[in-house]
Amino acid sequence: MKIQIINGPNINLLGKREPGIYGARSFEDYFEELKGRYPEVGFDYYQSNVEGEMINKLHEVGFDYDGIVLNAGAYTHTSIALQDAIRAIKSPVIEVHISNVHQREEFRHKSMISCACVGVICGFGLHSYQLGVEALLMKRQGV
Repeated sequence: MKIQIINGPNINLLGKREPGIYGARSFEDYFEELKGRYPEVGFDYYQSNVEGEMINKLHEVGFDYDGIVLNAGAYTHTSIALQDAIRAIKSPVIEVHISNVHQREEFRHKSMISCACVGVICGFGLHSYQLGVEALLMKRQGV
């Protein structure tokens, strides 16, 4: 099984950016732990602060990978283009967020991409990614 993780803007600053919201750990450190937890899964990781680059990555992997775990960051709340890209590909996409966006500012309560994703997971810190992987594994098994 192949799973692509795509992170959007500012996720490259995890561990430094607002640790009270996002924690004190970098995504790269967490990614190593995630790979160790699922040795049967081939993971790839991509991060970009640029919306178009994220769309290009979705197009690149969206017909060959078994699933995509996507944290679109702030583009979640603004990007119809990402929604269109998710709808255009074959791979199932799970939307994840580290924080519980519904406990935050009002503008974060609306996602432009949720309607194109298989499901949404938020509020469990970096563990949200593991829950996204579990959801893809269950989907593959028909659960």
